[in-house]
Amino acid sequence: MTLYTVAMLAIGALAGGFITGLAGFGTALFALGWWLVVLPPEDAVTVVIIMSLIGGIQGMIEVRHVINPARLARYTVPALLGVPFGIACLALINVFILKLIIGCLLIMFGGYSILRRHMPRITSSTPWIDILIGGIGGVLGGLAGLSGAIPTMWITLLDWNKADRRAVLQPFNMLVLGAVLIAFIIQGKLTRDVLFLALLAFPFTLLGARLGLLLYRRVNDEQFLRIIIWLILISGVVLVSREWAYLISQI
Repeated sequence: MTLYTVAMLAIGALAGGFITGLAGFGTALFALGWWLVVLPPEDAVTVVIIMSLIGGIQGMIEVRHVINPARLARYTVPALLGVPFGIACLALINVFILKLIIGCLLIMFGGYSILRRHMPRITSSTPWIDILIGGIGGVLGGLAGLSGAIPTMWITLLDWNKADRRAVLQPFNMLVLGAVLIAFIIQGKLTRDVLFLALLAFPFTLLGARLGLLLYRRVNDEQFLRIIIWLILISGVVLVSREWAYLISQI
């Protein structure tokens, strides 16, 4: 392994850990761009999942006192049930088209929300919608690894503070990613090389997550909401760009 590979791995781990510490999600968004330059895609994705789980531990500790088990279950239980359903539907769905649709939806939602001075707020209880959103997230996670896209957009519309938002988003993403990691282990994707890469990325992920968490503590509820909205927009742009780049490379 070259020094360049180690440097790219460290930068990606710092960036991914930082955004996870700040927002509670987004490791892949900021780490994969660095790691795909030097790692095989399958190894890079597996390391991202491991680092997402590791980077999320500090955030989980931060919001553990505001986690509402009943509210969280409305999202996570249908999501975990939806993951295998999404995997089973892989042969029936054009994943490329699906990712483009979700990416465009993220861009439109993020762009619209940024242009609005004040976001609409849903103040009433919405348990059945929460269950539906969680289930959709699980299915999309199994289909295309996009479990957090729809739940993140939905949660920005709810009249919650930053701790309440994070107390759903972070454990939701960690549980779904944990299920995906178990599937990867069963499929034999957790190789010795992947474990070595994860070991190298580990300290940089923890450092990045710590720095992100320090910034999280300094932002207010409105600033945190705006950070999430910008990440939604960036996620959409990255997703659409990556899919088109892959399509062009196959021509």
